[in-house]
Amino acid sequence: MSPPHLLLLLLALLLSPPLLLASSSFPLPTIAIAAVSNSSSNPSKQHLACGLVPAAGGAAAGYRISCASVSNRSAAAPHVYAYGGDGTCSPYSAVVAGDGYLCSAAPTSSPPMSMRWWDLNEAGDGSKRVYRGRVLSAVSGGGESVCGLVGERMQCWRCPWGEGAPARVGFSAVAVGGGFVCGLVVGSGEVRCYGGGEVVGREPAGRRFMLLAAGERHACGVDDGGVVGCWGEAAAVAAASPPRISRAVSTVAVGDAVTCVLWGNWTVSCWPEGEASPPPALAGQQFVALEAKGKVVCGVLMSDYSLQCWGAGVAGGVRKVFDKVLPGPCAPSKSCSCGVWSGSAQLCAGSGGGGGGDVSVCYPCGYTPPPMALSPTSNSSSSSSSQSKGKRRPSNLAIALISAGAGSALVALLAALAAVYYLRRHRGSSSPVSGRIHAEPTGTAPRVERRLSALLSKGPNTTVEQFPLVALRAATDCFSPAKRIGSGSFGAVYRASLPDGREVAIKRAERRDTGGPSSSSAAAARRVDHEAAFVSELALLSRVNHKNLVRLLGFCADGGERILVYEFMPNGTLHDHLHRRAASAAAPLSPPLASWPSRLRLALGAARGIEYMHTYAVPPIIHRDIKSSNILLDSCWTAKVSDFGLSLLNTLDGDNAAAGDGGNAGDGDDEERCVTAGTVGYMDPEYYRLQHLTDKSDVYSFGVVLLELLSGCKAIQKYEGSGSPKNVVDMAVPHIEGDRVHRVLDARLPLPTPWEMEAVAYVGYLAADCVRLAGRDRPTMSEVVGVLERAVAACDEYEEGGAGAGGEPALSRSCTDGSTAT
Repeated sequence: MSPPHLLLLLLALLLSPPLLLASSSFPLPTIAIAAVSNSSSNPSKQHLACGLVPAAGGAAAGYRISCASVSNRSAAAPHVYAYGGDGTCSPYSAVVAGDGYLCSAAPTSSPPMSMRWWDLNEAGDGSKRVYRGRVLSAVSGGGESVCGLVGERMQCWRCPWGEGAPARVGFSAVAVGGGFVCGLVVGSGEVRCYGGGEVVGREPAGRRFMLLAAGERHACGVDDGGVVGCWGEAAAVAAASPPRISRAVSTVAVGDAVTCVLWGNWTVSCWPEGEASPPPALAGQQFVALEAKGKVVCGVLMSDYSLQCWGAGVAGGVRKVFDKVLPGPCAPSKSCSCGVWSGSAQLCAGSGGGGGGDVSVCYPCGYTPPPMALSPTSNSSSSSSSQSKGKRRPSNLAIALISAGAGSALVALLAALAAVYYLRRHRGSSSPVSGRIHAEPTGTAPRVERRLSALLSKGPNTTVEQFPLVALRAATDCFSPAKRIGSGSFGAVYRASLPDGREVAIKRAERRDTGGPSSSSAAAARRVDHEAAFVSELALLSRVNHKNLVRLLGFCADGGERILVYEFMPNGTLHDHLHRRAASAAAPLSPPLASWPSRLRLALGAARGIEYMHTYAVPPIIHRDIKSSNILLDSCWTAKVSDFGLSLLNTLDGDNAAAGDGGNAGDGDDEERCVTAGTVGYMDPEYYRLQHLTDKSDVYSFGVVLLELLSGCKAIQKYEGSGSPKNVVDMAVPHIEGDRVHRVLDARLPLPTPWEMEAVAYVGYLAADCVRLAGRDRPTMSEVVGVLERAVAACDEYEEGGAGAGGEPALSRSCTDGSTAT
């Protein structure tokens, strides 16, 4: 068989559907909710939240199974369940619970595995062993039963419906509900349910599921399109079915007519919304694990690994049950091939785990890690630890990347080797296809991919969501020109509404290629530039959070696409309001431009955003493209700096690097530091001519924006009596330096009042200082903010009547020349 045909055959095998190995929770959960009868005379139930909790003696004392009532605030203190001692050193791996029972499984590191059962409705702490044998790859509890997977075979204990599924059926996930059990069939992702009730026989047909969860009266799953589907008792499904939307989902939890999901950005939504949704104190918070029972929902908070519970069955509506719980089962760190959760080693300390004391919670393999996932050697960021503890199984659509086994891995290796061999043999081909492939730069694209990979594994902000490409295509009508609203540093910008109702701006990297041999190299270079801008913007905006910076909601990096998703800014850009929408003398000015005080407030907002980047971001950020079209206005006319595609920070990795190194410090591409970037008319002359980039380059650009606000003129335009275009700096600064600020003011506004003129002239002097030729002579952005704050305060004082009472604002040129003294 010829190499091309062999290659095609191997690739066909490689791309065949993989096995699905996910469940609705981490296969060995470390939190659970039990329902316990109050008394024989009172059949009502209270709920206990249980978890693997670090012992009071500190990390060296290990951890234990502890349960506390969430239904009764006056109940006794949390109770420890143990056997063969005090339970503080038992190598527990999993905790599940149901109606009147608590069950633990351990260990995973040294078989045989044992599972013990506590009857919570009986007095005493006695337990019984219900299983001893091979390690369980998954375990789930619900109703009065527990089921697990021994390999791919389902095995159940204390179940009224018998032994569960037939031995001949292999399963990759299991979920136990009220009197039934469901599993995902290996290979097909088909759902099969056994037992009683209306769940059995109503399983969705023709869908390939990746996640699975079961409650008292219904079950839910997530298919390979990211859509949550529920089935079972009609009333429960009608009350608790999520909307049919395609969105990344990492976890599903099901209770009694309650359904909750953990989205790809680790925030929680629950249905019915009024009954089960997280309370205001927890709304918008990020969680790494989720469980539900009855009307109670419990989750492990990402920020500190605390166990929080809420719902109709919780006294007071919400309760912090434990300050800390294990984020997943502990295992030898050396066995964690895909990394560990930061901070988990301290929680696991003292547990043994078969690792000689070096134990952690493993990071689950098989899907794209969220931004805060850490490598096995990285334990530096406490915030990173909170991202996603090992309890919950792989998120969203990327779970399908899990290999079908050793055979599939071998096929993939052979296919890769064959592809390399084939492409090398055909490198000199003159065919158009071969020309386009090999015209791409040989070093830059892999570097961009390395930077993206490093970013997704180390970024400290988990609020950035990874969107599936199918959802963004649907939201933009396949990126229809009708949805296009502009362009950014690396591609077109589209306005769209996500299925959950959020209005967003979607920026997509352009992928144009004319196809000709002479143009393919340029197209490849543009593509690499777009990817570099994508990585830069994602790197920077995932690290910052400020009201004067446009908020990044998420991204998509599927199938070669590079897409960023932002909050939508309904009032557009400052440039449009200054130069386009108000181009006609008869057109009314927009509210933030209709008075001098409001223009100064708008300038102050933008300056605060830039100051945050220069002073408070870690590492500091140099934007490199500050201009009026990159200052956006939200629905309240708040100014927000946007478009970070050309921005630089000290280093993506936090290592030693020179200021302004951008994301290149780790790549050794020093030549990129010398490539200037920006927009003509706004660029710092010192940076443009000498390639000397500092934060004062942003100060120069902002000074041009200030002159635009004062004059209403574009950065570069033709002026009366001038035969060629002229920069606003050259036009305005001589008048300002000659104390003739009134000569440059926007004629569309009435002349400032005497008190406003003081503030406007003050800002004019500031603008002139910002655009000085030498960067060392310009103020810092903190000094710029200080001057603008005093100017705005002077206007406010006049509007409130302070100036009329003799409170003349003391504003002078001396306050703008590098001094922030008041």
